Amino acid sequence: MRLSFHQRILLILICLGAVPTALAILGWGLTIRSTTRAPGARDAIEGVATSGRVLLQTIDSTRLQIEERRALADHATKLNSAIGQFQRADTFQRYYYAGLGLLILLVGGAFIYASIRFGGHLSRQLSRPIEDLIGWTGNIRRMEPLPPDRPRRGAPEFAALRTALREMAGGLERARSQELEAERLRAFRETARRVAHEMRNPLTPMRLAIAQLSRSASSAQRETVEVLAAEADRLEQLAREFTEFGRLPEGPAAPVDFTELLAELSRTSLPGTMEARLQLDPQTPVVLGHYDPLRRAFSNILRNAAEACEEQGQLEIISGPENGGGGVRIEIRDHGPGVPPELADRIFDPYCTGKPGGTGLGLALVKQTIEMHGGSIALMETPGGGATFVVRMAAK
Repeated sequence: MRLSFHQRILLILICLGAVPTALAILGWGLTIRSTTRAPGARDAIEGVATSGRVLLQTIDSTRLQIEERRALADHATKLNSAIGQFQRADTFQRYYYAGLGLLILLVGGAFIYASIRFGGHLSRQLSRPIEDLIGWTGNIRRMEPLPPDRPRRGAPEFAALRTALREMAGGLERARSQELEAERLRAFRETARRVAHEMRNPLTPMRLAIAQLSRSASSAQRETVEVLAAEADRLEQLAREFTEFGRLPEGPAAPVDFTELLAELSRTSLPGTMEARLQLDPQTPVVLGHYDPLRRAFSNILRNAAEACEEQGQLEIISGPENGGGGVRIEIRDHGPGVPPELADRIFDPYCTGKPGGTGLGLALVKQTIEMHGGSIALMETPGGGATFVVRMAAK
């Protein structure tokens, strides 16, 4: 049976803590045993004491002189005192080393228990974050969202690693979404290009036929011919938008001055019934790009804003530097009814339109053009009512 990562770490930590402790206890025990008195020495001393007592009992002290009897009594006293001291020291030594050995065993057992508990705690602190990270990599591989992050105690390095992995997963998800969106737009551009080509082929004979009918049509047929001409114009406009959507900017990039571009568009793209309020910062950086596609994109934004206001009222056009002068921020604000909430998230999608008779390609083309230039466009609400288009472009 294969041990888990947590169990392997726990086993290693226990071995690092318990094995040295056990060896130390064994060494202490051997040291204590080597320092205790050998049983042979104790037996020899007791044998000498016994033979001395027998000797004293067998000597006839009545035949000895006074000095001899005094010396014999003194020797007997010292012999008994020495034997008593030896017996007391031997008893103390036994209890001392027994107690010392028990103390060493208790301390060693407590240390082993503490090392096991500490090893278990440390192994959990090490294994749980790593197991979580392994599980997160599986979620990333399966393109699943990461589970919510629960605060855990542990080393700050693991917290930094968890944060970095979450940021990487978020970056991968955004990159994947951008790639899918780019692939979808590539497929749509190719479809739009082919549809525009197929639509343009029958338009020329249709216009010739309508022109011939208009010359020979009676008064009753003239209204029908006008409807045909209007629908042919509408098809031609649709084919033109399809062509623009499927076409990438051509030629080398050139400096584009948005201050001049927006000022010129405010005069040419807005009806005379609307007032353009310009706040164009002269310090707005110049952007390298393709002038014609950008002009069409911002002209489309202005026309959409004017149509939303029914060509009445005031339109605010603001431009200036952003990100410390490293980019351009442009805001186009209208004070119309605003964008319905159900369309706000899809306003830049192809075929999404809130205008009767609209094709839904205008703002999609705007977004495509701006993103091709490395910029972004977003929709916000205008304070007091209306819609604000915010365009950010990177200065190059």
